[in-house]
Amino acid sequence: MILNLFDQFNSPVYLGIPLIMIALIFPWILYPSPSNRWLNNRLLTVQSWFIKRFSHQLLLPINAPGHKWALILASLMIFLITLNLLGLLPYTFTPTTQLSLNMAFAGPLWLATVMIGMRNQLTTTLGHFLPEGTPILLIPVLIIIETISLFIRPLALGVRLTANITAGHLLMQLIAS
Repeated sequence: MILNLFDQFNSPVYLGIPLIMIALIFPWILYPSPSNRWLNNRLLTVQSWFIKRFSHQLLLPINAPGHKWALILASLMIFLITLNLLGLLPYTFTPTTQLSLNMAFAGPLWLATVMIGMRNQLTTTLGHFLPEGTPILLIPVLIIIETISLFIRPLALGVRLTANITAGHLLMQLIAS
């Protein structure tokens, strides 16, 4: 019996073990690690083909120095796809509906992009804080506002993503009842 419509989004616990831990570890169990053999099995062949195709499509419009991100982006994408597909099974839940998981992914990736942008192209990155043709009196205020918006961005996007996922599940729950 559901006491509240939002009770469905509580992290489930079974025998005192939070099931989010099992849900986060399970995708790594499904995918085997590559071997040094000349001839791999079918699962490894499909896995390597998918990673190559995904990396090719993702990095097609990006110049050569941006290809350093291929491994982390492909790994993150495969992990998230597997988590969401496992959430379709009966009596399971999708960990990406939890704000904590979304923020755990959003924070470090946002920080890495900001730090790399500051290191590699400092003037271009700082140029985003101030639009061209701004009156002199507005410059300090705009810099403060843009700095605050830069630091709030991962939190706002994580909350929006979680709210959109939650709204879809909540709508399905309302229609079902």
